[in-house]
Amino acid sequence: MKILVTGSAGFIGSSLSISLLDRGDEVIGIDNHNNYYDPELKESRLKRHFDHQNYTHIRMDIEDRAAVEELFKKYQFEAVVNLAAQAGVRYSIENPLSYINTNIVGFAHILEGCRHHNVGHLVYASSSSVYGSNTKMPFSIHDNVDHPLSLYAASKKTNELMAHTYSHLYQLPTTGLRFFTVYGPWGRPDMALFKFTRAMIAGEKIQVFNYGNHRRDFTYVDDIVEGVIRVLDKPAQSNLNWNGDIPDPGTSLAPWRVYNIGNNSPIELMDYIKALETSLNIKAKKELLPLQLGDVPDTYADVDDLVINFDYKPLMNVFEGVDNFVKWYKEYYET
Repeated sequence: MKILVTGSAGFIGSSLSISLLDRGDEVIGIDNHNNYYDPELKESRLKRHFDHQNYTHIRMDIEDRAAVEELFKKYQFEAVVNLAAQAGVRYSIENPLSYINTNIVGFAHILEGCRHHNVGHLVYASSSSVYGSNTKMPFSIHDNVDHPLSLYAASKKTNELMAHTYSHLYQLPTTGLRFFTVYGPWGRPDMALFKFTRAMIAGEKIQVFNYGNHRRDFTYVDDIVEGVIRVLDKPAQSNLNWNGDIPDPGTSLAPWRVYNIGNNSPIELMDYIKALETSLNIKAKKELLPLQLGDVPDTYADVDDLVINFDYKPLMNVFEGVDNFVKWYKEYYET
């Protein structure tokens, strides 16, 4: 297929591009290379696939309506994976408008491109953060998610609603994937594993929020990529049994679906830190802090629908996954 991957110099986007190229797809990748975190890391990720004969890279922003229109007109994509977004829960508290501009306005441009150019399937990144104030565990796609706790979460919920509208009005197959705390080699420096590793090697304290009482469904990047590809290859279908009297939040009469992609095995934050201590052979110095505004105490993915519809479930053990990250970090930063 000819596939557009937005955010193709990002953590997930770069790895996804490599996997699609490896199986023979043509990938057109776009990324704005912003400075939310070290742009050099994005350049290094990109080098892994930039010269592949079936890869084309374009430096552009999905906020640029005219550029997006021209992109879709020129390439006539068969499928689109939208991973471009302003990420980060905490950053959204300080810079809310950047989330409106990229995650909502930019996503509208992608939807319009898909609508006007007969794209066969749009897959887009949502987030476990949409579950917000929900406390029933594990989080299920069939549960209501109307109480987000950050603008980042609200923007991802908005993406799901916008996609549903396009699926309903224009019969555009769309699938939203709620990622659960992605980690692994080539990860984002604003995420806990990256921050902890850097601080521990430097002999500094790590900031442990909610006094270490978090539980997270940590999901390895390769498992995320495999899940995205399986979903991409099977465009969303209508649920003909959907009933407006008892509406199912996870399906629709329109060709629209959402799925959780998580490890289905929440890990105590302190155990996550222990895995990192083992890999680094360093004892962490901890600064225990209260729960931060916008954060949720626990995440836990119900992946039954992913298993039923795609015969797939993430499997990477967190201790092995953390060790893989540490090996990459030491090699990349020559520590």
